[in-house]
Amino acid sequence: MLFYFISMKKVLFVIVFIWSFGSAKAQDGFTFAHVSDIHIGSNNSEDDLRRTVQSINNDSSISFVILSGDITDFGSDAEFIVAKQILDSLNKPWHIIPGNHDANWSESGTNSFKKIFGGETFFFEYGGYYFIGTACGPNMRMSPGQVPRENVVWLDSALKHLKNKKQPIIFVNHYPMDSSLNNWYDVIDLLKTKNTQLIICGHGHANHQFNFEGIPGIMGRSNLRARKDVGGYNIVTIKNDTVIYTERNPVTQGEKQWAEVALYKHNFKADTTTYYRPSYAVNSTYKNVKTVWEFTDNSDIGSGVAIPGNLVIASNSKGFIYALNINNGKKVWSYKTRGKIYSTPAAENNFVVVASTDNNIYCLNTTNGKLHWKFETHKPIVASPLIKNDVVYIGSADGKFRAFDLQTGKLKWSYDGVKGFVVDKPLFYNNKIYFGTWGTEFYALNADDGTLAWNWNNGSANRMYSPAACYPVAANNSVFIVAPDRYATCFDAETGNVIWRKQDPANRVRESMGLSEDSSLVYAKTMEGEVIGISTKADSMQIDFKLNTSLGYEIAPTAIVTNNGLIYVPSDDGTVVAINKDGSILWKHKISNALVTNITAALNSRIIVTTMDGKVVCLETVR
Repeated sequence: MLFYFISMKKVLFVIVFIWSFGSAKAQDGFTFAHVSDIHIGSNNSEDDLRRTVQSINNDSSISFVILSGDITDFGSDAEFIVAKQILDSLNKPWHIIPGNHDANWSESGTNSFKKIFGGETFFFEYGGYYFIGTACGPNMRMSPGQVPRENVVWLDSALKHLKNKKQPIIFVNHYPMDSSLNNWYDVIDLLKTKNTQLIICGHGHANHQFNFEGIPGIMGRSNLRARKDVGGYNIVTIKNDTVIYTERNPVTQGEKQWAEVALYKHNFKADTTTYYRPSYAVNSTYKNVKTVWEFTDNSDIGSGVAIPGNLVIASNSKGFIYALNINNGKKVWSYKTRGKIYSTPAAENNFVVVASTDNNIYCLNTTNGKLHWKFETHKPIVASPLIKNDVVYIGSADGKFRAFDLQTGKLKWSYDGVKGFVVDKPLFYNNKIYFGTWGTEFYALNADDGTLAWNWNNGSANRMYSPAACYPVAANNSVFIVAPDRYATCFDAETGNVIWRKQDPANRVRESMGLSEDSSLVYAKTMEGEVIGISTKADSMQIDFKLNTSLGYEIAPTAIVTNNGLIYVPSDDGTVVAINKDGSILWKHKISNALVTNITAALNSRIIVTTMDGKVVCLETVR
């Protein structure tokens, strides 16, 4: 008997039906297929998946299929649709979760996976086992993986409401349950409250065994053929309290057993082994910073805040826009949209503008959160708006960049030639609008009418190298960007001519950058956790400032912020570093173990920091 808490294709969060699926019991044994890292959109991926589907369909011993993430290569709607079409030809039930490739570059703001496949989690019972799967992130912002905050809340609830408290659990995530996930320990701690006996994952593209704090773990290979002629997947047999993994060639049906693991009830309470957990000891080291208040959301915050007057206006991946009191962090009002939000609010003249992945741009009254106007586009919006001189500038995923009158919501102009989708906040400089896209393009539009001033392409065929996530800066008639291709680029602001462009192996910049208060330096964070200052006047990449923040390997794309003589540097593990202009570190403070998604300067030496795991924190420098 197969009990569906969440169906195989229409993933719901309640029990929707019971499907008789044979009388498989744990002692009789059963077999399923584990398929992972399909990467539809990459070379030969469609053929590789069709071969695997046919192989599975021809095997009557397989009861169901688990697909453990990275279904697509770039998270595009077109890739998801192709994957769904192929998977729909399976003649077995199948259960699917997204991977980091499905979520980090999602033009839909991670909504399409849920719409096309029915959900991003699963929960079902088979053969005496509960199978539970969750998403992994990172959602829309480059960082180590993170099980979304709302998925952690859901997992906690699901475990508490298990029908049979002693029934064994097999947990599925795309990532291994280790430090490659920022909040792995939150998930492990929840799983240890029940009879968890096995963890299944993908991500590494290779068959591998793990031990996750006493829980056996198995990583399945990628379905891709890579440098071979044929791809592959795993046949999983559970019988006599043992799991057996066998790799299968989908063309020859050749098999090779490579793992056999005993499954049993672990006594987690008796385990006195001390396991690593992230340390917050740095907060005791630096006494010149304090937490004024902290607000914790029940969902991810992949955006920043606006600070109009005495309010802090934030948004979250549950689709809420809400205002907090800047003095105590108490919620003042909230407004619900119909899609996830990864757009940082912009506020001016008693109005706040935020975009949602429900295809709408919203303008609310900052005093009470009531709708003033909204504008519907043709696709989800994950970009952040900029307000300048009562005009709202914002990009979308529908190939358009628009300008609106802030007071009326009337469309002033639309530029319709955008390649790829926009995720950043545009720059207004010398009456032009500058922004990048996940289509390897960088644009300059005339602010008055939206006509194209110039555009530039980085020359790469790989969209993941696009100058899309960094917030561009400008000074001395030059515009600066850094990108995942590890290049820093300086343009003539008027013509778009490249003044210099350099990939420095010793200073591997990525996407995090900011401008000094006197506009003399462009600050950029390297992948080694250094902060460098690049001259805005030199005709080459001249580094005039360098500081090792001791953050280690760093991929946070969040902007560096300068205010009141301090440089605030974000990280992908919840740490904020405050640096003096002379290059000395004033303080470090760890808020969580998740990506810092935004830092916004406030009054009285205060900053507001948001983190991906749902925290909004007010920090104050104590002089």
